[in-house]
Amino acid sequence: EVKDLKKYFQVGRNQTLKAVDGVNFKIYKGETLGIVGESGCGKTTCGKTVMGLYKATGGEVLFDGVDINKLNKNEKKEFTKRAQIIFQDPYSSLNPRMTVGQIIGEGLMAHNIFKKGDPKMQDYIMEIMEKCGLASYFIHRYPHQFSGGQRQRVGIARALIMNPKLIIADECISALDVSIQAQVVNLMKDIQQETGTAYLFIAHDLSMVKYISDRIGVLHLGHLLETGT
Repeated sequence: EVKDLKKYFQVGRNQTLKAVDGVNFKIYKGETLGIVGESGCGKTTCGKTVMGLYKATGGEVLFDGVDINKLNKNEKKEFTKRAQIIFQDPYSSLNPRMTVGQIIGEGLMAHNIFKKGDPKMQDYIMEIMEKCGLASYFIHRYPHQFSGGQRQRVGIARALIMNPKLIIADECISALDVSIQAQVVNLMKDIQQETGTAYLFIAHDLSMVKYISDRIGVLHLGHLLETGT
């Protein structure tokens, strides 16, 4: 639940950019809330603030009833295990020096779900890769060896492997060509039915948002103007 969320940026000496200004919404388990709006209306900033990547200027982000802005270091780590983000740009969000297997498995290592070198971890990574439409033999390849659509799938696999309760998908299909978009969106729907994950789906493409979302919110200049089915 997001209550009266505000995120302001200082621009110049005495100008403030109100990127997100008093936004309220709820997302329920297994539901997809689509957020649409023109470029620069605050969609990405809203997603990143909900995720805790930006510190909110005001308001609350309640996850299972707890405000994420008041968590200590250990609680924050637990929150990142249960909430994941798929970034907009598949080129800049993957570390070029890590193999795909290392990128997807990084969260598992960070949260001590598997020990280093555990053969079960590689099997699990390959299983998630195949779910996301990536061949398991890609596991030792580097991001530069993939197309944009395949990189975006790596980003999706990285988010899904933690089995989160909430995924913030920040324009995760805008960099893909149309045939791949449909595959990725169908994949996300299938995974949602399997796991009951909730999505905050940020996008420009109204037809895609209509297809995937249960409810849609319209953002304009930092304000959520309306929400509806």
